Amino acid sequence: MALVYILYSSSLDRYYIGSTTQLIEERLRRHLSDHKGFTAKAKDWCIVYSESCVDKPSALSREKQIKSWKSKTKIKELIDNQSS
Repeated sequence: MALVYILYSSSLDRYYIGSTTQLIEERLRRHLSDHKGFTAKAKDWCIVYSESCVDKPSALSREKQIKSWKSKTKIKELIDNQSS
């Protein structure tokens, strides 16, 4: 099983879209730890969306689809319409 997730940083007012086969809490912990990369720019990331996928390839495909939107409005709609 794999997940697609969206993180949000209020200090940057930015979203981060990713996928993982790890527990989502562990993945968030790694984003918040000291590292290099996009999410290292802020320490206030929170999980605002997650979606289960059957396997890693389908999660990567869904991640790419969401990233291709390049629309903050469409991402907000996805988050607002999630069934959780």
